[in-house]
This record gives sequence, C-alpha cells and structure tokens, in this order.
Amino acid sequence: MNNIFFFQPLFKEKIWGGSRLNTTFGMSIPSARTGECWLVSAHTEGETAIRNGAYEGWTLRELWEKKREFFGNMDGQEFPLLIKIIDAAADLSVQVHPDRDSLLVNNKDIRSKTECWYILDCEENTEIIYGHNANSREELRENIRAGKWEQLLRRIPVKKNDFVYVPGGTVHALKKGMLVLEIQQSSDTTFRLYDYDRLENGKARKLHIEEAIEAINIPHIPWNPAYEVINENGVDKTVLAHTPFFTVSMYKIDSQAILHQDKPFSIIGVLDGEGSIDNIPIHRGDHFMLPYGYGSYELKGSMSIIASTI
Repeated sequence: MNNIFFFQPLFKEKIWGGSRLNTTFGMSIPSARTGECWLVSAHTEGETAIRNGAYEGWTLRELWEKKREFFGNMDGQEFPLLIKIIDAAADLSVQVHPDRDSLLVNNKDIRSKTECWYILDCEENTEIIYGHNANSREELRENIRAGKWEQLLRRIPVKKNDFVYVPGGTVHALKKGMLVLEIQQSSDTTFRLYDYDRLENGKARKLHIEEAIEAINIPHIPWNPAYEVINENGVDKTVLAHTPFFTVSMYKIDSQAILHQDKPFSIIGVLDGEGSIDNIPIHRGDHFMLPYGYGSYELKGSMSIIASTI
C-alpha cells in the first residue's frame, strides 16, 4: 500500500483566534480570528479530505469506513485521533475534558478526550494553566463559587519546543501568544470552567460548571515528563508520549533517514525545516498519513518531524 495521504485542512474561527496560521505557515485562513486548523480529522464536526492520489476528495471518515485495510483492519466505529494547530491570540478558557474512568463510573454518553501539545511558539515567560489546588470536590466547588481563581488554579512555565501531556480530568488553559500543535483523541467534548467574564456577540459563553466539577481529577495529578530516546536506523527517536490513546514520537533528520511504518497507521507532521518523503516534497506545517503496510520510507532534508499513532 504505497499511498501517502495528504489532507486539506479545515479552519475554525474562535473568539481567541488570530492570523498566525497565515503568517507562519502561509495558510489561506477565513479571518484574523482563526483559532484552529484541523489538519487530520474524521470527526463529524470537521472531516478533512484527501487532496492527492487515487482517493482524492475522499474524507478521512470515508477512508476509515470503506477501506479499513488501510488501517490494519482496526476495530472501532471512529478513527481514533484528531490533529490540529491552535493559534491563541488571546487566552483560552479554563476547561477540562472527561477521562475514560469518569465515563465508566458515571455512565455518561460522552466521549473522553486526552490530548497533548507540542509548543511551536510562545512569548517569553509564558505560563499555562495546568491543574488545581483543591483537596476535595467540596473545596473545589467553594473556590469556584467564590471566584477564587488565583488561589485555585496552578500554573507552569513553558517555552518553545516544550511538550505537554494533558490527560482527561486535568484542568488546563493555553495562554495568549501560543502556537500549538495538538494531538488528541477524536473528541470535541469540552467542559468550560471559567472564561474571564468575556462576551461573544454580546453574550457570555456557556459554562459547564457541574460537568467540569464531576470530570476534574481530585487531587490534581501532576505530570512528570520522562522522554525515552531510541536509536532507530541511525536516527534518534524521542518518544514524547506512550499512552493507551496514542504514541507520539519526534525525529530530527539531518540529511537522510530510512524509517519503517509497521503500525495500523502513522500520521507525520513537519515541525520545522523541509525535505522530502520518498521524493515527494514536504515543508513545515505539512501533515500526512502513511497507511498500514506501507513499510520502509526515505526522508531527505533538514527537518524535525513528529509521528503519531496508536
């Protein structure tokens, strides 16, 4: 199966969006409030279409439903991943996504969402909101009711090229000036906890306080990064995350590398630089999928790439 699937991106305008998808990647965006570019998605809220080859015009969802052999005949109704770039020209709301355990316990008919961020760019001295300081659900509720956000929310410093893992149940928020590659479960379930009292079209955006309180991990579970570096055919592979939901690895290509695709699928993104894959030119911001059974492939150029699979 020597198909390489390139996708047509989709754009989402947001109250906090900006124009860096255009200025950084040269993308043709709908407005200067474009907050998200969905790069690879089979989600019903935005299905990316294949833009090359024999399956040009097919959506990823169609490929998943009709050509499951391209995914090693995996089980499941839904393609498991969604990959996007986020342009935070203003602070994002403080929010939480449900995790798998809370769904099982509470029997909610909603999809869990664990995600991770690779920080493509951010301003100096940037902090993100990551976690909370409540020791019980009652304490959490009281702090929220009293608006004690400074006391409740934890912050951690981040910089360009950092990687952050955000499991479901974690209170979090990106901050102004961040450009982030997000790799996540294919879910759009978000419980908004706090939105800085701002208005959209003259109205406050909906909050989901009770749902958020139910979904938040108590106490907060800190994230302690521990990256594994593996030499793969002479190239250093840094395993950024290996979870039940996805595995994310980064490679730095100096001139040439031959790698092997033996997973159900592998989605590759060019973080920086440019080059080629099997003589097809690729540039910063490009994302594409290698299907099951693709086998060995050759990368040439000077670039950093990130590979996501399950």
